[in-house]
Order: sequence, then structure tokens, then C-alpha cells
Amino acid sequence: MKDSLRQQFERLGMRLQELDARLADPASTNDMGKYRELSREQSEASEIVELYRRFTQREADRATAQEMLDDGDAEMAAMAREEVAACDADLESLEAALQATLLPRDPDDARPAFVEIRAGTGGEESALFAADLLRMYLRYAERQGWRSEVMSESQSDLGGYKEVVVRLENPSGGRGLAAADGVYGQLRFESGGHRVQRVPATETQGRIHTSACTVAVLAEPDAAAEVTLNPSELRIDTFRASGAGGQHINKTDSAVRITHLPTGIVAECQDDRSQHRNKAKAMAVLLARLQDRERIEREAKDAAERKSLIGSGDRSDRIRTYNFPQGRLTDHRINLTLYKLGAVMEGDLGEVVAALRAARAQEQLAALESGG
Repeated sequence: MKDSLRQQFERLGMRLQELDARLADPASTNDMGKYRELSREQSEASEIVELYRRFTQREADRATAQEMLDDGDAEMAAMAREEVAACDADLESLEAALQATLLPRDPDDARPAFVEIRAGTGGEESALFAADLLRMYLRYAERQGWRSEVMSESQSDLGGYKEVVVRLENPSGGRGLAAADGVYGQLRFESGGHRVQRVPATETQGRIHTSACTVAVLAEPDAAAEVTLNPSELRIDTFRASGAGGQHINKTDSAVRITHLPTGIVAECQDDRSQHRNKAKAMAVLLARLQDRERIEREAKDAAERKSLIGSGDRSDRIRTYNFPQGRLTDHRINLTLYKLGAVMEGDLGEVVAALRAARAQEQLAALESGG
């Protein structure tokens, strides 16, 4: 390991001692916002320092084993060689893990996320594919142990979705280095255009059609963060909910639609019987969309300097093709092709998610090494 990296990790160890002392001070709990910030930093720093401690310990173990090997004791040589080999393997993996901790991390990665799916070109077949994508993400959420909640939906005539918004949350949360395992951290690269090639249920001649949907994954804003909207910039409409939901939900004006007038961004919710709860849910979606708008604008500026391998998440980007006749999934951003489409549509997204995150990490590491 380079001396410059060692110095970084040793400085982090000193910073951890400072954080421990500040958090032990009762005065630090006066400002809860600052306390949460310090706790988050302390949790992350302690994990990295522990990794570095294990690395230095294995270095010491290797040095001891090498001394035994150099002594020339034939009886101990075989054991020493095994220990040197084991230490080398551990040191390689630990150094890679330590390098990964230096990569920039998005604090939103630990956040719950709103997944918005909209039918695009292809008419009713596109709406049916939107329903398939929703099922895929819900099945993946089940595998991860996440909670899901449909926020709003607009169904098509054949049971598909013109538009559907679902909230996904990891009940166990995510802190420190595990923050990237949060919902947004795992699904953030799903944003973009999803194209499907298959024989639609409505096709009588057996011809393959191409349809498309757009997916947007939005990090849910931190409820504790100071996010305020000017009430004069909001138009709030109430109306009767449509679709399934029983008799009561359709007899009262419980559905809520909120429009942010400066941007024209709209969010609505009609999932709950309570107008108050629907308003709160719609406001959460609106804040997430506004935050996502700011993120896209910020990333667009960065992309002008250096194009991202994964892409900005622009909804117009065609990121993936689902070819049903060939059982093939292709992610065009990283040239990943898998012939397990049936399993993927059942929620087996792990390999795709891991490949996208690995590609992003590799790009970030290359940028750090080049000083970009």
C-alpha cells in the first residue's frame, strides 16, 4: 500500500478519536441535526479504521511468517509458506476494500426510494410491460426484505399501468459503509428507458413488437432535513379517487394532487382513505421529484466535463432491452448480456445491480487515480 494511503487512514484514525470524544460530550446532543451528522461520520469512520487495523495486523502476521521461513527451519517451512500465502490473499482483498472506501459516496444511497414506471411507445403492450416491471421490482424488494407501498397508479384497460409509483424501504435502514446497500443505493441505476421485444398478448399474428417504458428512481428526502416549499408556489386539488378501493374511497374527495407552479411538477396520491395522509404522501413524492430535478441538473453540469459510464439517469436514455424470444437481457451502458430473462423478471436482479454498481466504482476509482 502506498504511503500516501496509509497516511490518509492514520489521519482517519485520529479523526475517529475526536468524533468519539465529541459524541461522548452531552453538549453535542443539543443540536440533533449536528448530532446525526457526527454519528453518521463516526459510524463510517469506525468501519474504515477497523478495516485498516485488520490490514496492518495481517501485515504483521506476514512479516512474522516470513521470518520463520527465512530461518530455514525445515519443519516450520511448510507452515510458514501457507501462512504467507494466506496473508497475501487477505492483504489483497483488504487493500481492495480499503481503496473502495475512498470512493465518493452519495448520502442518499441509504434512503428509501420512489420507483416511478410510465408506459411509453407501444400502447396497451407498453402498459402491460409497465406492470411486468413493477412486479419485477416488487419481487426483488421481497428478496431483499424491503417494505413496499403503492403511492399512486393509473391502470390501463387490460390490467397494465399507464403510470405507477411505488415506495420501497429497507426496514433495517443503512449506515456507514452499508449505506450503499439501501434501496436508492441499489436501484439508482434503474432510471432510464426500458425496451421490450416480444409477442404482445394483443397480437393475433404472432409478430414480435417493440415497446418501451421509462423508469425513474428517486431518493426519498430526509424527513429530518430542512426542506421547505413556499405555500404560494403550490396548488393543491382534491378529488374522488378512481379504481379499486371499496365504496368509501370513491364517495369522498380523499385523493390529493399537488402542483409545484414554478416547475409544473405534479404529484398525487389516492391510495389512502384519509385526505390528510394522501396529502402527506403526495408531498413526499413531490419533494423527491424536485430533489431529483436538482440532481439531474447538477449531474448534467458534471457530464459536460466528463461523461459518466453509467449515465445521468436521463429518462430518454435507452438503458436496457428485454428480448423475450431469446430470453435475453442486455444493459447497453456496460455491455452486459444475460440469458436468464425469466429469472430476472421474477425479481432475480442481483447480478444486474451488482454489475452496475461495480462499473460505477471502477469508474470512480479510475477518476481518483487520474486526479479527475
